[in-house]
Amino acid sequence: MRRARVVVSHRAPDRPAIQVARGEAVTLGDRDRDWPQFVWTTIAEGHGGWMPAAIFDADHGPAMALSDYDTRELDADSDEILVLHYELAQWWWAENSKGLQGWIPARALEFLEVDDP
Repeated sequence: MRRARVVVSHRAPDRPAIQVARGEAVTLGDRDRDWPQFVWTTIAEGHGGWMPAAIFDADHGPAMALSDYDTRELDADSDEILVLHYELAQWWWAENSKGLQGWIPARALEFLEVDDP
């Protein structure tokens, strides 16, 4: 497994995470200014969150999810070591030493060599 050290603390936004399943209908809004590969996504229940535009079959308006996605972000402090599972749109699905998992931006991480502590 790939590992990384957190170089900039990260906190999840103050809104509940949402999930979409492959084939689920959603409504896509504006692109994020800081992360243009993300689009504001509203699910059928009316809740919204940022999701990678690449997982949808349209750029704006009504769309269908091409894969499952969970917006959960991982709170992490500087110098914390995380296990990285996979990357999507410059964010990593990571796991901390307590087994908690979620997304963290690549720009908050320093990748470690296999032999690093």
